[in-house]
Amino acid sequence: MKKWFLCLWALFSIPTLFAQTPAKVRAYRQQNEQALLQEYFKFLSIPNILLDTTNDVRKNAFFIQDLMKRMKIPVQLLELDAKTPPVVFGEVKTPGATQTLLFYAHYDGQPTNPSKWAKGTAPFKPVLATNSIENGGKILSEAETRGKLSPEYRIIARSATDDKAGVFAILSAYEALLKSGIKPTYNLKFFFEGEEENGSQHLGEYLTKYKNLLDGDCWIFCDGPVHQSGNKIIVFGCRGDINVEIATYGPRRPLHSGHYGNWAPNPAMRLAKLLSSMKDDSGRVLIKGFYDDVTPLSESEKKAIAAIPPVEKEVQKELGIGQTDGAGKTLAELINEPSLNINGIVSAGVGAQAANVIPSTAVATLDLRVVAGNDPHKQVQKLINHVKAQGYYVTDKEPTMEELLNYPLVARVKPLKGYRAQRTPLDLPIAQKVVKAVQSTTKDPIVIMPSLGGSLPLYLFSDILQQKAIITVPIANYDSNQHGENENIRLQNLWDGIESMASIMTM
Repeated sequence: MKKWFLCLWALFSIPTLFAQTPAKVRAYRQQNEQALLQEYFKFLSIPNILLDTTNDVRKNAFFIQDLMKRMKIPVQLLELDAKTPPVVFGEVKTPGATQTLLFYAHYDGQPTNPSKWAKGTAPFKPVLATNSIENGGKILSEAETRGKLSPEYRIIARSATDDKAGVFAILSAYEALLKSGIKPTYNLKFFFEGEEENGSQHLGEYLTKYKNLLDGDCWIFCDGPVHQSGNKIIVFGCRGDINVEIATYGPRRPLHSGHYGNWAPNPAMRLAKLLSSMKDDSGRVLIKGFYDDVTPLSESEKKAIAAIPPVEKEVQKELGIGQTDGAGKTLAELINEPSLNINGIVSAGVGAQAANVIPSTAVATLDLRVVAGNDPHKQVQKLINHVKAQGYYVTDKEPTMEELLNYPLVARVKPLKGYRAQRTPLDLPIAQKVVKAVQSTTKDPIVIMPSLGGSLPLYLFSDILQQKAIITVPIANYDSNQHGENENIRLQNLWDGIESMASIMTM
């Protein structure tokens, strides 16, 4: 195993000549850090929550458009209708280039509650801190940020990581090349989406309507965190995902637990038992056939996973986890398998809202992560079959009184939105070029990950655009609080991201 890893390291090591791009880009960035920071703060100050009733999300598109115009990138807003956030699209043609790279990132962000953010911070008022809030970071005054910027400083704001960092790194990389007199070696296209955090509901329509603009040889996605070791990472796919809502039923109205306890069935207890039947003590899913359709990993993918630096003990300590699931498998192995997770359970009240009642319903939302080979809807059917095997009558609607009286156990199982996984072969020539380009920016071995644990609708690019090469190059720090309060980006991760994107543009 160690021998293979050293061979991989030797294969991806790059002569000094090929390291000139990151060196020049680094010099440009070091001379312009303050200007870059100020521009990024302006970007982060624009609210970008899709569900807001204001038109702020569209303002983000206008900001990106103006940024690209300043860089002399031919740019246009791709529209479906006045309500749907536009895609910001740009194209740069390079004389003599025979291949085209397409860069993707998204400018919308997750909803957030400002009251849960740390004192002195707010989702759309970016600040600089000495570290993350959770690690005791001190918020810096404006005067303190004018001097030399430590690479360990954190920018704290909503979407500082997910995914305005991707948009900013891609465009800053292009500008760094422009200002440094370095020409890209590929034609470049830029595709910045505005509703990824809402499930990319219109992405398929965009790809279909504007298919003639989106031909190319490889898509580069800039989203997500680097490896927990801190090493740069390249990801060749992602899991798909489908959500399922399960409800169980007790009495038609809440009952006094003293008067009816031991007699009236409790739906929360029923739901707890039903959910516990779906996994064993190691976390392996017990639903029949759950793992049957998985496309086996190739030998190169298995070797790549085996070469990933172990981080389990450190992360376990950081998160306060006494024992992990997975029966001893590594995190990298487990995120390349399908999974079943309970997102949340609701039934009556707890804490100050608790009452001595037998509730009438209990509801849980599950998310089923799927890998290459899995059909999300078939996975849901396997789940439904499991619920039936536990003695339940299953419906996808609210049960009628007749159904509740005729069947001792009733469950409503309702599939929600979802999509399948996507995976790019590691041995594609252009994929190997991307690996070498990113490796040229760092002395540390980069992590090659066959599949991301999270989910993106990458299958649409395969289906609609017939694209075979889709590669994700994450840049954010793994402890960025992505989707949570006090979201942050480590400055060095942002700077490294600019170098990675520039090296890919000139590989």
